[in-house]
Amino acid sequence: MKTSALHHLQRPLAATALSLGLLMLAGCGAMSAQNPSSTLKPVNAVEMPPDARVMLKGADVVAYFTQNAFVQGNPAFKSSYEGVGFYFASAEHKAAFDQAPARYLPQYGGYCANGVVYGIPWGGDADTWKLIGGKLYIFGGQASKDGFELDEKANLALAEKYWNEEIKGSNSFAQRAKRMVVRVPHYQSGEALAKAVAEAKARQP
Repeated sequence: MKTSALHHLQRPLAATALSLGLLMLAGCGAMSAQNPSSTLKPVNAVEMPPDARVMLKGADVVAYFTQNAFVQGNPAFKSSYEGVGFYFASAEHKAAFDQAPARYLPQYGGYCANGVVYGIPWGGDADTWKLIGGKLYIFGGQASKDGFELDEKANLALAEKYWNEEIKGSNSFAQRAKRMVVRVPHYQSGEALAKAVAEAKARQP
């Protein structure tokens, strides 16, 4: 292999390794919280002592469906499912979850659905969300939600593809580092996405 070609391959590999190293510096606690040894790996969870990992910083996942609202859960009402803790606002919500947990799980591990479109499991704010086809999707803020809704059908298909082919079962930090360096073909920067959203809104009557 020619030296120039070798250097061409080495640069992205070095950048990926550097990104992974920097992300690992974020702390072992964050990495552990997001990567349980279960079928839910990876998840948008944080350590909330005494619980090692709590989904969506304790948001009540049942409330999205029953109250059509973001409601903060209470650690007095909590359940554990596949190694991940869930907080609820009431005993009734906890009971509903315990009876059928899969029904209430946020899609894509609770990560920003728009990030998953680009193969990046990152972000996800519990107060920015949408129910689509009876399933819960979380977004990393209104701008991400607006970007996703530009072409909801196509973006859902892309998110499903990258979640099932790359992200599900992977280490969130390693996957994040990879796709922040080696971009997907349809990648758009936050600036480009914001411009597209603004243009779409300007065309609305």
